[in-house]
Amino acid sequence: NNMLGVIIGYSELGLRKVDQSQAIYSDLTEIFKAANRSADLTRQLLTFARKQTVVPKVINLNETINGMLKMLQRLLTERITLHWKPGVNLWKIKMDPTQVDQVLANLCVNGRDAIDGIGEIVIGTSNQTLDDAYCALNPELLPGNYVLLTVSDNGAGMDEATRDRIFEPFFTTKETGKGTGLGLATIYGIIKQNDAYINVESKPGVGSTFNVYLPAVMDDRETTNPGVDATQYDHLGDKTVLVVEDELSILRLTQEILENLGYRVLTANSPKQALSIAKEHNHIDILITDVIMPEMDGRSLAGILKEFFPELKCLFMSGYSGEIISPSEATNEEIHFIQKPFSLRDLKSALNELDQG
Repeated sequence: NNMLGVIIGYSELGLRKVDQSQAIYSDLTEIFKAANRSADLTRQLLTFARKQTVVPKVINLNETINGMLKMLQRLLTERITLHWKPGVNLWKIKMDPTQVDQVLANLCVNGRDAIDGIGEIVIGTSNQTLDDAYCALNPELLPGNYVLLTVSDNGAGMDEATRDRIFEPFFTTKETGKGTGLGLATIYGIIKQNDAYINVESKPGVGSTFNVYLPAVMDDRETTNPGVDATQYDHLGDKTVLVVEDELSILRLTQEILENLGYRVLTANSPKQALSIAKEHNHIDILITDVIMPEMDGRSLAGILKEFFPELKCLFMSGYSGEIISPSEATNEEIHFIQKPFSLRDLKSALNELDQG
């Protein structure tokens, strides 16, 4: 994650310094795109390893699924054809992209295991507005706008008794050693965590369709776009920021980004050095610190520095913060967290949220 962060950051800085007509601009763009694709792969691997902090954000579900298709096809093997039917003008949702990855991967694997021989799986999205009458038949749903994600297979299907139990932890129809019974239970937990709803339609010998209703976000002002846009890097203000990071390449990159945004930047490559710097300064506005470091974790460092500067605002950064910041805390509006690797836009957005918090 650290090395990908350096590649993403410096390629993005480079794109700001050259004209689009220059040949090197397209080269830098390809580096930037490749690094982001690698970051997506890393994110997916961390998701499967359960080592990814949950950070919901406004996303376009079609774009997220597009980035997963190659990986999903590898999961399904050559005997199963994957069809993708994206909805037009799809509404946004607010959800951690890693959770989308996890839900979709588990549903596709479930469909794969239900198919004996050659078959197909169809993924689709659409906008749905649910009224009172529909929700009366489905008490867990509230009337409103939803993005519907469907995953269908033409596998063995399920009878009613099986269908009623599929989301129970450890329930599985697979033979001993072939399944944990946790895949669909995990999906169910994620769905509930995001105030969403899931149901399944299935018939023996025909196949199954899982329907996931995700609450739509109708206000596009929250939308984030990972693309490169030179107009986004306005100065954010005249403030002093202390950056603490034990990886020197990330430290230097973060310093350059912040200086480009107009901040006065102090840097430390250890908590001990950070405390020493703090004693030499009368005022520090913002602390940006890695979470996992030698000597002391970022959370503990922030606590000590707040004794020096009670109004200090803190932004935690890490590729994996689960040991220090729990998933529930990472979504707490009072704790600000940015996932590595991050782009210039990501950092600016995080700082804007920190300033408004």
